[in-house]
Amino acid sequence: MIVKVDEKIAEAAVLGGAFYGGGGGGDYREGLRYARLALELGEVYIVDVESISPERYVATASIIGAPAAREKYVLPSHMIRAVELLMDNIDVPLDGLITGENGGLSSVNGWIQSAILGIPIIDAPGDGRAHPTGVMGSLGLHKIPDYVSIQAAVGGDKKAGRYVELVVQGSLEKVDKIIREASIQAGGMIAVARNPITVDYLKDHAAVGALSKAIEVGRVFQKHLGDPLKIAQEVTKLINGKIIDEGTVEYVSLETRSGYDIGRLIINGRYDKYEITFWNEYMTVEDSNSRRIASFPDLIVTLNVESGLPITSAEIRKNDKIILIVCPEENILLGAGVKDPQLLSQVEEIIGKKIT
Repeated sequence: MIVKVDEKIAEAAVLGGAFYGGGGGGDYREGLRYARLALELGEVYIVDVESISPERYVATASIIGAPAAREKYVLPSHMIRAVELLMDNIDVPLDGLITGENGGLSSVNGWIQSAILGIPIIDAPGDGRAHPTGVMGSLGLHKIPDYVSIQAAVGGDKKAGRYVELVVQGSLEKVDKIIREASIQAGGMIAVARNPITVDYLKDHAAVGALSKAIEVGRVFQKHLGDPLKIAQEVTKLINGKIIDEGTVEYVSLETRSGYDIGRLIINGRYDKYEITFWNEYMTVEDSNSRRIASFPDLIVTLNVESGLPITSAEIRKNDKIILIVCPEENILLGAGVKDPQLLSQVEEIIGKKIT
C-alpha cells in the first residue's frame, strides 16, 4: 500500500492524531500548519511496512520537549537539518521515516523532511498514542544489550542565543536525557532524528498501522465537525472507548519542569468530580472516591464541548467545558517501548501515583 497524501488525508491524520495524543502529542493547529506546508513543499507518501524490503533502514523523526514552554522555537529547517545530520553520521541509507508517536503535531512528524528529501513515511509509528519520554517511543531498543543510540537534534532561536545543533551517541537512556536537556537549552522543544533500524525490526516492535488508525479516527471528526457529542459517540464506538462524563474544568495546575509539562486538573462533571494527572500526556483519571478509571497507557482524552476537538494538557484552562473519554490500552496499537513495566514505573515517580 502506498498512499499519496492530499489535504483531506493530512487533516484527518492531524485530527485523529490529536485524539490519540491523549492530552499530549502537540498542538493540532501546528500539526495542520506543518502538514499543509509539507504538501506545498513537495509530495508526501505513506507506505505500509510490507511495501519495503525487510533489510532496509528506517529512522524516527520527532519533536521533543514541553509544549507549554514559552520560548520554544522549532522551524521546518531545523527538522530537515536534524535528518540531514543523522544521515551524515550513519553508514546506511534511509529508506523511510516514522514518527515516534501519534499526536496532533506528532502524527505528521517527518512529513516536511519527507517532502524535501524524498524519503517516504512508513505507517508504523513508535507508538500508537503519545507518551512523555523518548525511550517510550524507541521501539524497545533500550532492552538490547550494548545498543548504541545515535540521535541528531536541532532547534532554538539564534537571535535569542538559544540555537542548538548536536549529534549524540551512547546508551539510549543517557542519550535521551542529553536530548531532553538540549530541548531545554533551545527554549523548550527541539527537532530530533534518531535510531535507524531495519524494517524487519520495525515490524515486530512498532505500532504497525497506527497512522492509518489516526486517519480513520480523523475522518469521524471531519464528518461530524460542529457536533461534539456525535463526534464523541462515533469515535468511542470506533475504538471501543467510553464517554465518562461531560463537565467544567474547575482547577488546573501546570509546571514546566526538566523539559516536561507536569500537573493535574479537576473536572466537575454531571455525575461526579474527576482528578486527572498529566506528564505531558494524561496519566491517570480518578473519581471523587479516588477510584481509578484509567491509567497510562490507557488513552485519556478531553474534547472541547464547543468544537468537539481534543484539548491538550498544555492548553486546557479553568472553566473550559469538556467531554471526558477513555479507551483501555488493549484497544490501542502500542509500540514495544510503552509496554515496558520498568518505563511505566517512571510515571509513578513523576505523578506520585501507582500505575503498574
